[in-house]
Amino acid sequence: MTPSKTNEARPASPVPPGPSGQPKAIPAKTLRKRILVVDDHANITRLLKLNLEQTNLYLVRTENDAQAALAAAKEFQPDLILLDVMMPGMDGGRLAAQFQATPELKSVPIIFLTATVTHDEVRQRGGLVGGLPFLAKPVNLSELLRCLKQNLR
Repeated sequence: MTPSKTNEARPASPVPPGPSGQPKAIPAKTLRKRILVVDDHANITRLLKLNLEQTNLYLVRTENDAQAALAAAKEFQPDLILLDVMMPGMDGGRLAAQFQATPELKSVPIIFLTATVTHDEVRQRGGLVGGLPFLAKPVNLSELLRCLKQNLR
């Protein structure tokens, strides 16, 4: 005897089934944007992750090793990358070039984080340094959220 289609086990779905037995559609506004934070200081990545995830708007993955960040980005498929400029082994500029040279990551926006520019300098330049979006460290949460919203259109 072969089991009928109605008795076959269904793969588990992260979304509970609706009345028809099919998974319910997830409302678009509940989908969180995926943010990859790359910084060699674990305390910075941990703090950014905590603050961003508390908004319930973002799913955050952190990486503290610039060499491992490219593989992490390919696996995580972020909607945006927050990237420290000065890191040991590979600076943020070189890593950004690698992200942009990777077909599945080339259109992902990158916001640079740096302690070498002040908050006032970033504001005076409209959030851009060398034509690229920058945030000064320590990162101000309200500025970060505004910058994320602006770059995640």
